[in-house]
Amino acid sequence: MEFKHSHALGQNFLTDKNLLSAIVADAGVLPSDTVVEVGAGMGALTRPLAQTGARVIAFEIDTRLEEYLRPLEAEFPNLTVIFGDFMKSSPEVIPGKFKAVANLPYYITTPVLFRFLEDERCESVTVMVQKEVAERIVAPPGGKDYGVLSVSCQLSGKPRITRIVGRQMFSPPPNVDSAVAHIEVLNAVRDEKVRAVVKSAFAMRRKTLSNCLASSGYDKAKISSALMALGLDPSVRGERLSPNQFIKLAELL
Repeated sequence: MEFKHSHALGQNFLTDKNLLSAIVADAGVLPSDTVVEVGAGMGALTRPLAQTGARVIAFEIDTRLEEYLRPLEAEFPNLTVIFGDFMKSSPEVIPGKFKAVANLPYYITTPVLFRFLEDERCESVTVMVQKEVAERIVAPPGGKDYGVLSVSCQLSGKPRITRIVGRQMFSPPPNVDSAVAHIEVLNAVRDEKVRAVVKSAFAMRRKTLSNCLASSGYDKAKISSALMALGLDPSVRGERLSPNQFIKLAELL
């Protein structure tokens, strides 16, 4: 019987072997690595990941895909398939440091990305995402694409887009193009105070940074003196601040 893709689970599967191998290469997977894959699907990306010799832990929420993934697990002793929701999984199922590699369903892209980047054991993230999301991840300060996702990813390391992937490469084809984003996690800033300031700064994009922070409960006098200390105009908006300026702002507040 033909497999019926679930729209609710965002199932758009890759099948091009050259592209799948290129994604693994983008991730820089070595035999000594542990790799975490979310949304294994029919195992198209799982197979080339396992072929590297790395320890692969693949998550898949759709139990209908067991018939495709269990034989793969039997073929590769270095592969473990977990049927369940990655976002509800215990951190203990991943032993030690890991690299994240995944073709993420669009509807869970941001929460999964944040979970990876907030994990101190994560060394890098290589994900296939909607092209628009990839552009937000790498966006510089000042533009409409720059926001919480941009700052959070850039606080975690060095993000870059490694390749653009047309919608025709998927089965069934989605309504948008995709891109592979790679984030090398280096000197990640995971301070909750910094993340809280970033979240507040973009809560109301049309408002000034001062008003956004004040609305989130920060002291107005401290906001004013902090902006002055950073040499920023009182009417500046959050999208004008670099990740480093957000770090300094959080320290001053």
